[in-house]
Amino acid sequence: MPEQNKGFFMKIYAPWERAFNRVATPFEEFIHAQTTTGLILMLMTIVALILANSPFAEAYLHLFHTKIDVFVGEYGVSKTIHHWINDGLMAIFFFIIGLEIKREILVGELSNIKVATLPILAAIGGMALPALIYMGINSGGEGANGWGIPMATDIAFAISALVLLGNRVSNSLVTFLVALAIVDDLGAVVVIALFYTEQINFLPLIFSFASFFILVAFNRFVIHVILPYFIVGSIMWLFMLESGVHATIAGVIAAMAIPSKPKYSPVDFTEYAKEKLNDYDKYPVATDHMMHEKQKAILQNVKDKIDALNSPASRLEHSLHLPVSLIVIPLFALANAGISIDFSSAYETAMQSVSLGIIAGLVLGKVLGIAGVSWLAIKIGIAKLPENSTINQIFGVAFLGGIGFTMSIFIADLAFAGNEALIFQAKIGILAASLFAGLFGFMWLRYVAKPSNK
Repeated sequence: MPEQNKGFFMKIYAPWERAFNRVATPFEEFIHAQTTTGLILMLMTIVALILANSPFAEAYLHLFHTKIDVFVGEYGVSKTIHHWINDGLMAIFFFIIGLEIKREILVGELSNIKVATLPILAAIGGMALPALIYMGINSGGEGANGWGIPMATDIAFAISALVLLGNRVSNSLVTFLVALAIVDDLGAVVVIALFYTEQINFLPLIFSFASFFILVAFNRFVIHVILPYFIVGSIMWLFMLESGVHATIAGVIAAMAIPSKPKYSPVDFTEYAKEKLNDYDKYPVATDHMMHEKQKAILQNVKDKIDALNSPASRLEHSLHLPVSLIVIPLFALANAGISIDFSSAYETAMQSVSLGIIAGLVLGKVLGIAGVSWLAIKIGIAKLPENSTINQIFGVAFLGGIGFTMSIFIADLAFAGNEALIFQAKIGILAASLFAGLFGFMWLRYVAKPSNK
């Protein structure tokens, strides 16, 4: 190939070459996945709002109220598309949350109590203050049950905003937000399980927990094949659905049973890989572009060992992030974010007690809870600032914590099930608060809060 053509092709393939050579840690992959989710979530929210306020609004609403029945003999499930998304597909989303929580506790930022103290305290403050503010506005009213709505932080949107700031925020500040949001998600799961379950059918619940113990037994017997976990986990989801406890909780519980330890130790793999690569070099290359058949077999064998070196939990988290980002979350936004807005009465709706409680909770409550508790914890010496960060930046991050969206909408549907008027008010409050909190937090971190000079 002529030298000038070779240079041309090198320029074309350079980005792919860099991507191939780059080694991303699980945490970096997590950040990338959340950023992708945030951007797609924003796009699908806009699409849903356009559809709900267009001539296609009736067809849009009718689509998600269409029923889909899945029966085997006399037994089965009959749900609308909206419910299949919220009860079914979102169980996969909650499964990912469960895997993330488990990873953070075992090997992530929450595994080191010195590092974890600040985000844990900030998350608790960021859940308690919004709930208290909401109850202060709605106590005794018909919207009182929505106190859990402003407790949630949308990790995808919040991380997307931080990533867009580039080097104006330190890696430790991003880590702080991730750890905070993970604790926040855990709190939201507990709230849903304990307070948003209207009636419990104990027999299906017992069968559901029996399924969980089978998953734990798989783990204890070092079963690393994923299929048995999928089958029993699906059965557990069905029992949880019939129990009255929200079925998505099955996703989090199932994640706790997935093995987090690899089948082989890294040391054993290193020795094995060296031996196999030495064998690989012994065979002559068949042509300039083809390997010897024995070399192909060796590489496949090494690949199988690499797969076994990753734990099932790690493999599932890696493989599910993309479909959750590209399918589950966009469908959830499309099914739930589409609200018909009468702009002439939008201000009046936002001033209703439910909307006002959510706005005050997500904006004022999150800032007071996250930034206030962080400042207090640092002042009294039980926690320290993230490295290369300032309390001014924590204030900006606290505003980003006020982006409730996905989890807030999810809890609103549970809190006001069957009351469309209150759900509408809640969604108006969530959208308004999330938009303001996200923009203000981003602008604060971009133009006001200066990076640490350390």
